[in-house]
Amino acid sequence: MKKLIRGIVDFRKNVRPGYKDIFAQLALGQRPDTLFIACSDSRVVPNLFASSDPGDLLVVRNVGNLIPPCGAPDRRSGEDSEAAAIEFGLRSLPITDIIVCGHSECGAMMALAQGRGQIESPFLKSWLRHGDGSLRRLDSAIHSDAHLERHNRLSRANVLEQMEHLKTYPLIRERMEAGRLRLHGWWFDIKEADVYEYSAEEGKFHLIDDEYARILLQRAELPGA
Repeated sequence: MKKLIRGIVDFRKNVRPGYKDIFAQLALGQRPDTLFIACSDSRVVPNLFASSDPGDLLVVRNVGNLIPPCGAPDRRSGEDSEAAAIEFGLRSLPITDIIVCGHSECGAMMALAQGRGQIESPFLKSWLRHGDGSLRRLDSAIHSDAHLERHNRLSRANVLEQMEHLKTYPLIRERMEAGRLRLHGWWFDIKEADVYEYSAEEGKFHLIDDEYARILLQRAELPGA
């Protein structure tokens, strides 16, 4: 807490002067083009590793970067936050891309890999059921990740599973079919501070380095891409 307070003072003195005009404009409204779904883990900082500015990302964060499927029969009351963000983003903001970002050494994935039955917290145990499909996908989805520990392979499989959960939302399917929305799977390696993107063409996660970034940028320019 002390670090946060000192950080606010430092922000006011050294950072705020350079951002005052930006925040003055943002006070009139926001127009992010990307919905970023990430884990609550304190080590995952999208604005830092993506070098994004205030107003660039509409961010949803929760334990395990999970998305409850739309209309799931076991959906609980109080699990509408993600759906509300999706609906708000697509109906009220110019969102053209949705990124699901998992990460290495994820505590949620470690707990899921060990078995939900061993989790003592009833809320966490219930919430992580949205990752059960990721466990089923684990052994067959990403063969190129054999070098990773099981919980990290599960984290990558979970990114793909949550992308499928997103497709259960009619508004997302409608936008995708019209070529107005793209889904992306990212994975952040904490130890190396590297970001990977899932390549459906290659069937694996690919490091976003200079060369691969050029490929992604070219794809982003293609009509309907």
